[in-house]
Amino acid sequence: MSKDGFKSGFVAIVGRPNVGKSTLMNHIVGEKIAIMSNKAQTTRNKIQGIYTTDEEQIVFIDTPGIHKPQNSLGDFMVKSALSALHEADAIWFVVNADEERGRGDDFIIERLKDVKTTPVYLVINKIDLVHPNELLDIIATYQGIEGMEWAEVFPISAKTGANVQELIDNVAGKLEAGPQYFPADQITDHPERFVIGELIREKVLQLTSQEVPHSVAVVIEKIERESDEKIQIQATIVVDRPGQKSIIIGKQGAVIKQIGIRARKDIERLLGDRVNLTTWVKVEERWRDKPQALQSYGYSAEDY
Repeated sequence: MSKDGFKSGFVAIVGRPNVGKSTLMNHIVGEKIAIMSNKAQTTRNKIQGIYTTDEEQIVFIDTPGIHKPQNSLGDFMVKSALSALHEADAIWFVVNADEERGRGDDFIIERLKDVKTTPVYLVINKIDLVHPNELLDIIATYQGIEGMEWAEVFPISAKTGANVQELIDNVAGKLEAGPQYFPADQITDHPERFVIGELIREKVLQLTSQEVPHSVAVVIEKIERESDEKIQIQATIVVDRPGQKSIIIGKQGAVIKQIGIRARKDIERLLGDRVNLTTWVKVEERWRDKPQALQSYGYSAEDY
């Protein structure tokens, strides 16, 4: 039921990989609900972050970076991202201030041209990495594109928070009256099991080499509280080659130990309680091209 004068809506955050979409989402909701790393294609699912005030509720949809898919998992990610364009009341197209407009940006812009009735914002992120005098030239590279009109142009820094609140306030001011979809204290629609798995996968991304990250899935096998003791969590890290398993385990188990230590700290912060985290590594060859494996690991075609 709607409160008098209350407004709500959905905002899709799109862009090519590694432009800071997840950092922006986490800054808005004030918690880590989307994992971050400097490796492309970190986000795989659409992740909804919920921003609520006394006057409005905005559901932000953080999408996987749109790229040319190389396997069925990549195809899932791109379809998932593009589907968000048709679910939103506004779209934030995020680009990097410190990188030139490229083919990846143009690929997304062509898809945005098909969105006729939804306002599309050009959000230029990472302005903390460029001189202010460069901003006008950066904006100019995106202005005047045939068939593409920006509702607003906002230079921001998701890392420092510069201009982020102004961006939120701008889109909030254009929302229509609507219901409060989620409780005021809820910041994501994903269950704890999903977020815990993502926090573990983030540590794998941070601690392993370039060839490993895209081949990793995390399955939470058990979350169980034993009386008043620690929460027991068992997780399986899935890779598609034996050599990747060796990398994740590391010499004398050093890497998997660090993955567990770092992930446990974030999980304890998320759950507000002590955690005992146990992890295993399993090899399933070519899982990224197996529909049944994709579905069991949380990448289902029904999600877009």
